[in-house]
Amino acid sequence: MTPITPVLLCGGSGTRLWPLSRKAMPKQFTRLMGERTLYQDALLRLSGDGWAAPLVVTASPLLRLARDQAQDAGITPACLIVEPCPRNTAPAILAAAFHLATTDPGALMLIAPSDHAIPDAPAFRAAVRAGVEAAQAGRIVTFGIRPTRAETGYGWLELAADAGDFSPRPLPLRRFVEKPEAPLAEVMLAAGNYLWNAGIFLATAGTLISAFATLSPGLIAPVSAALAEAQRDLGELHLAERPWGEAEDVSVDFAVMERMANLCVVPFAAGWSDLGDWDAIWRECASTVDGLVTTGDVTAIGCADSLLRSDTTNLEVVAIGLKDMIVVAMEDAILVAPRARVQEVKEAVARLKARHATQAEGFARSPVAAAGPERFLHGIAAE
Repeated sequence: MTPITPVLLCGGSGTRLWPLSRKAMPKQFTRLMGERTLYQDALLRLSGDGWAAPLVVTASPLLRLARDQAQDAGITPACLIVEPCPRNTAPAILAAAFHLATTDPGALMLIAPSDHAIPDAPAFRAAVRAGVEAAQAGRIVTFGIRPTRAETGYGWLELAADAGDFSPRPLPLRRFVEKPEAPLAEVMLAAGNYLWNAGIFLATAGTLISAFATLSPGLIAPVSAALAEAQRDLGELHLAERPWGEAEDVSVDFAVMERMANLCVVPFAAGWSDLGDWDAIWRECASTVDGLVTTGDVTAIGCADSLLRSDTTNLEVVAIGLKDMIVVAMEDAILVAPRARVQEVKEAVARLKARHATQAEGFARSPVAAAGPERFLHGIAAE
């Protein structure tokens, strides 16, 4: 099989998972679940037989994290493409497509966020393989997740027909649906021909460049100039700041995908989460009868359906009688919120930023706590 090049996008900030995820340490580089970071899991999931070395697109302040965590996972990226400023997913994907097309316009690219949880990696790789033939024929393949609830936090995909048994094979896509209100989400869940939009795409570099040239031609000049003027250094490609800053700040869905006529969808039913907020983390981890998820030094009495987490050594979280709550304690900040209101964490971070609080984006160091956030810098707790 033609090798597939993973293109991992890891420049986001993940503010809805504050206080663990902050601009200085976004969620893809943290150990939300397990011993590896989400970024490391993504690198390993998209490696091995049939996979080329990955392209990693990241932000300049996060370059060291992306490089070092890849090394810790035993993966050497083919290139680290470094954005001088954030411009959303469309310019990032186009830059990766241009970079690959310089040597092979027919190169297959799997574009994927680096902060998703996909527990069954072999099943996901099989789903990707199911889309290869369509991608090589010039189509853009997206991947739709079998919905398990009337989720209002995700975009949805409407299929032209029922998904049947959700076996992985390319199906015609009718349209993208923006994040719905609850009543519409209930209708779509019951209909059987709607999937969650995972934001994962498979196509050749040439197909993607042609799509951008047709549907978002204004991106071509600044992105190509940013590559032409880029500084290259030992597997790193530092995009030129001036032309990159002139590129429109726009998502790939809006720039291209929602207006494409040749998209198809491969259903995926083996488990997926974008881990977009603390309630999603609770859903992914809750497996006990009482629905209690604990991490670190936690003592819980009579608690249920809650996530209780201490990420600081010698800081004990004691909870009594909590139900449907999120408690996340770090050295310099503590979050306490009902699970039903975790979407408001983003607003809380905005208020902290307005007050110029260090904790809005970075980590405050106390003179007595030597461990600090540095113990998370490589996704590995300090011993």
